[in-house]
Amino acid sequence: MEKYKAKKRIIVGGGAGYIGSSLVPQLIHAGHTVTVIDLLWFGNYLPKKTRVIKKDLFEISRKELKEYDEFIFLAGVSNDPMAHYNPRLNYLYNASLPAYLAYESKKAGIKRFIYGSSCSVYGNMAKMCTEKDTPNTSEPYGISKLQGEYGVLKNSDKTFSTIIFRQGTVCGYSPRMRLDLALNTMVKNAIQNGQIVVNNPTIWRPICAMNDLVHAYELAIQAKPSINGIFNITSGNFQIQTMAKTIQKSIKLMLKKDISIMVRHDKTNRDYRVSLAKSKKILKFKPVENLPSLAKELISKIADMSDFNNPKYYNIDTFKQINLHKQPVIK
Repeated sequence: MEKYKAKKRIIVGGGAGYIGSSLVPQLIHAGHTVTVIDLLWFGNYLPKKTRVIKKDLFEISRKELKEYDEFIFLAGVSNDPMAHYNPRLNYLYNASLPAYLAYESKKAGIKRFIYGSSCSVYGNMAKMCTEKDTPNTSEPYGISKLQGEYGVLKNSDKTFSTIIFRQGTVCGYSPRMRLDLALNTMVKNAIQNGQIVVNNPTIWRPICAMNDLVHAYELAIQAKPSINGIFNITSGNFQIQTMAKTIQKSIKLMLKKDISIMVRHDKTNRDYRVSLAKSKKILKFKPVENLPSLAKELISKIADMSDFNNPKYYNIDTFKQINLHKQPVIK
């Protein structure tokens, strides 16, 4: 990984989650001063010396923000099942919270706000999508992420840079591991059940390897102050059937096990590919991971896991446990 040009004081909202648990250690290793603010819904898997404040991000004061150069927003409700389970929290934390924090960050003198959005905003487009395309999502999660984008971008000016990452479905190993993401789930099911279930083989998904995503954030941190806007971030676009067949082949080679693929033909509200042309040109982002390398990494890590049914690996399961006791639930 290339060295940074300058050391920054960075606050990472939601930095104890799946992405943050890989990104934050890299930022610290590079010499940045990093503070994580997180409710720790899913625990804390960060290095012991990491400065972590357990706090609702809505409670951050402008005074607390004054000591930082950049804000990375990784918080919020993280997928469709969680958004459907509690729409209120989905719109509160995905739409309102990033807009509020971008506003407060700007007033506090922070120079850049980086918002982790999602390619799911494109919805069912069945085409190669660029950042100029009008999103077509009809689901609460995608809608809320799109609203968050709008609120953040409205704060942009010559003194305050806002960068939006429309991230493909993130996959790969993290200290705070998830088994409820497309490629991760396929590998888990293949190892646990000897079978991969494909609900719709021909639809496309942009897949984003954790290593590539971490590098993208590194590039955004060091981008010129004048850089603003939305950027697609992915390692590549793949059909679901291609992903399943790659895992099947990799498990055969690595674990000497034969894996079957069960194909369904369910309807879907999401089918899209994304272009990286803008990210490559402006951020100089170039992914290095591919399906075989991702499959190899996941198989080597997941095969050593002992309890595939632990709720900590599934955001919706943990979310339900938290909300049933602490939050009014809207079903």
